Amino acid sequence: MFENLSLLQLQQYWWMIISLLGGLFVFMLFVQGGQTLLNALSANETEKTMMVNSLGRKWELGFTTLVLFGGALFAAFPLFYSTSFGGAYWVWMAILFCFIIQAVSYEYRIKPNNFFGQKTYEIFLYINGNIGVFLLGVAISTFFSGSEFFIDERNFSYWQNSLRGLEALLNPLNYLLGFALVFLSKILGALYFINNINYQDIQHRAINSIKFNMIAFLIFFLGFLVWVLTKDGFAINETGSIYIQPFKYLFNFLTMPIVLAMFLAGVAMVITAVFMTIRFNKSSCIKTGGMGAVLAVTALLLNVGLNNTAYYPSTFDLQSSLTIMNSSGSHYTLKVMGYVSLMVPFVLGYIVYAWYQMDKTKITKEEIEAPDAHNY
Repeated sequence: MFENLSLLQLQQYWWMIISLLGGLFVFMLFVQGGQTLLNALSANETEKTMMVNSLGRKWELGFTTLVLFGGALFAAFPLFYSTSFGGAYWVWMAILFCFIIQAVSYEYRIKPNNFFGQKTYEIFLYINGNIGVFLLGVAISTFFSGSEFFIDERNFSYWQNSLRGLEALLNPLNYLLGFALVFLSKILGALYFINNINYQDIQHRAINSIKFNMIAFLIFFLGFLVWVLTKDGFAINETGSIYIQPFKYLFNFLTMPIVLAMFLAGVAMVITAVFMTIRFNKSSCIKTGGMGAVLAVTALLLNVGLNNTAYYPSTFDLQSSLTIMNSSGSHYTLKVMGYVSLMVPFVLGYIVYAWYQMDKTKITKEEIEAPDAHNY
């Protein structure tokens, strides 16, 4: 099967796999978005515990997707892994720290005599949901804006800024995707609460929160789209050299109509989910909105990696920019990993099955207040 594919075809195949995993991970950020709504949607500790338990049953699925995404990226495109994670390590360490404190918070939030106290762990969840997601969006935005690194003839990378990735925060245009991801995760979190918690007061507040967060999301998301679709991009010519091409990312969408259709369908599904929830009080729109987020993010990543595009451009040395061609593993590695990738549907199947088992019954106030309840 994979033996008959050329190296370029395997590189394209793996970028599509990674793009899909990236889309799935962004969908799973509804957990982070829900964490930022704990105080806004709850009137007392019981209601807050209901929401924490709702999210606590899903946060591990997000970690599963994140590990799968990182593992696939490392195996298929090791030069990106070494360049970005080895060079821009302060921004990645900050993101990792935000996710570590999330895991700790679910474990210890209501443990008796815990060292920091319940409020501290709830602040940790808030930091993870806001700062962690924002930094993640800023880091992804550098796929379009570029980073300062140099790669020599031995494929050794050298970061050229002492801020080690945090310099991305000095470019305000990177904030557009960062804030867009934050508000998208809040919308998905509210949609999830409406679907998963059988409590009218929380559902009503969640619908009200979506109205504001959708407006904020559209402002930043449309700003990001205008910037990306009108900016110069980093293209690859026939000899493999990198050059600046005007309207590169708009050109990519027009050249790849299937990717454009995926993107437009994804955006339309998110908008439809919000409209149906607000206008008709539908409780199952997390499925439509989640699928829309997966399609839109997958399409964006395909746009920046395919069609002779440098997906990790260098603003310090243009020819050091990373493409799927110059940053991938060998033909043998990609071929072997291709067979490993056949396990991805099983992982996705596990996520779907676990989701179904945990959501067969909605969370209720009576369940949380039961004497033998296992609460986060």
